[in-house]
Amino acid sequence: MCLSLKPSSSHAAGKAHCSRCEALCCRLMVVLQPEEKIPVHLTTRLDNGLHVMARDDAGWCVAVDGMHMRCGIYESRPQVCRRFVMNGPYCRFVRAESSEPP
Repeated sequence: MCLSLKPSSSHAAGKAHCSRCEALCCRLMVVLQPEEKIPVHLTTRLDNGLHVMARDDAGWCVAVDGMHMRCGIYESRPQVCRRFVMNGPYCRFVRAESSEPP
């Protein structure tokens, strides 16, 4: 997963690459499956009962190691994170959606 914080000129234009990605994927809600073994201090339950990865005040997944800008639980990351492919269809969709005016 791409985790550099260097701003890009356009989310939608060109291919995603770690040297210019804003790590939008690390700010998405990650719904956990019952069989996933994520440390409890990295998760939370929403009011509707969904078990999700916790996020910090800025919206970042708490598993992101801010010092090194990478996933701190990469080897045991949730399945949804494993399926999120850099520059794949969903990555491109999220990047394009974030570049649209509010």
